Amino acid sequence: MSGPVVKDQYKVSPFLVFYLVHSVQVGVGVMGFQRISASTAGNDAWISVLGAGLSLHIIIFLIYKILNKEKGDIISLHKNLFGKWIGGLLSWIVIGYFVAMSITVLRTYIEVIQVWMFPDLNKWLFGGVFLLLTYYCLSGGFRVVAGISFFGVVLPFYLVLTMLFPIFYGHFQDLLPVFNHSIKEMYEGVKGASLSFLGFTTLFLYYPFIKEPEKSHRWAQGGHLLTTIMYTVLMIVTIAYFSTAQLEKTIWATLTTWKIAEMPFVQRFEYIGIASWALVILPNLCITVWAGGRGIRRLLKVSQKSVTIPLLFLILIMSSLFAKRENIDLLNEYTSKVGFYFVYIYVPLLFVVQYIKSKVVKAK
Repeated sequence: MSGPVVKDQYKVSPFLVFYLVHSVQVGVGVMGFQRISASTAGNDAWISVLGAGLSLHIIIFLIYKILNKEKGDIISLHKNLFGKWIGGLLSWIVIGYFVAMSITVLRTYIEVIQVWMFPDLNKWLFGGVFLLLTYYCLSGGFRVVAGISFFGVVLPFYLVLTMLFPIFYGHFQDLLPVFNHSIKEMYEGVKGASLSFLGFTTLFLYYPFIKEPEKSHRWAQGGHLLTTIMYTVLMIVTIAYFSTAQLEKTIWATLTTWKIAEMPFVQRFEYIGIASWALVILPNLCITVWAGGRGIRRLLKVSQKSVTIPLLFLILIMSSLFAKRENIDLLNEYTSKVGFYFVYIYVPLLFVVQYIKSKVVKAK
């Protein structure tokens, strides 16, 4: 299987990769990642978040090294490295991972709305309407998905200013002493923060849709750097605002800090924040569903539009099956674990296998 040939009219400019990477990383994870990281790393959780962010710059570098050499996507890469059958199986696993991400994002967002705004919200109806909007965006092709990612970053960016409110009430001495947790505890904190950074691996599938893709590397790194700075600052502010005991019991730490926002024209700012977050969730769904559909299209040789509708129905059914809080927690936990191993183990493994194979071919 050779790399896919994409016409220039369907490609996007390299700078849009900044928004594609950043928008898919900032999703439902940002609403409550603090509790998971702080449960093991405590007041050093911000170091774990920073460490996770910085380490992923290396992973993005490896992804570009792999793709620049392959001149294709992960489907052709798997075929060239592992053969038709094993490569095909690995590609299906990757597609399943992206679909699982879509399910996780949609179900977690619906749960946030049910807990904070409308307890009796019909998850089938809301999920169906949201996925209908997703289909409308996807029907315009990848250029529209890239445009949605741009607006998904720019329009709700004012929410970053909400980090200022807890600063006035924070006790920053709670960050001290620094490095008072073991390496193992810090590592567990990194794993806990990983769900918040996931999603950028969709680059494996939309790489052929970038004009002069080699030039997009710095933009991908820039998008991830913005994510890292945001998460690290948010973690620092959260540790300063909540005590350790409070943070252990606070599922949605970011949303809880929104409750202290006082404005003369609105009483419950978290309602505005959650509603605005729909603009953040939409690119998440668009990119992950597009990636899953693109992978299926490449494997089965069918049109992507014919794949998208069944895929959206599958996501709606699967997301609606998770009814209890414990089940949704498990969904987030397992998606996070799979993503962690995919990023930190499988991507370096692909790099090593590709490097060895290229050396063997040269020797022959």
